[in-house]
Amino acid sequence: DSRTPEWVDRGTIPGSVNIPYTRLDPATARPAEIAETLQLELGAVTANGLWDFRHAKTLAFFCNGAWCGQSPTNIKALLGLGYPAHKLKWFRGGLQAWEQLGLTTVAAPEPVD
Repeated sequence: DSRTPEWVDRGTIPGSVNIPYTRLDPATARPAEIAETLQLELGAVTANGLWDFRHAKTLAFFCNGAWCGQSPTNIKALLGLGYPAHKLKWFRGGLQAWEQLGLTTVAAPEPVD
């Protein structure tokens, strides 16, 4: 879920993980925050100062709908860092299409301390 927490609080797709576009976008996130997300959540590692994405996760992004730019922002940021394009998927219909199809949504999970 590429949306900001305010949107996620309204509901999300079951099993999704919230990685707001602001956490990967170099225009809004510090390099250390981006590196932490890549390593701890996406499975990337560094080797000799370069990112190694061989064992990184395949990701499926969604945001509010086809009109929303939050998933494209995440995808562009990851591509700019060298994340393999074949590991990046995009559900363009977003939560809007998901709900229109009558599929299940859930309340956002409580943060873990």
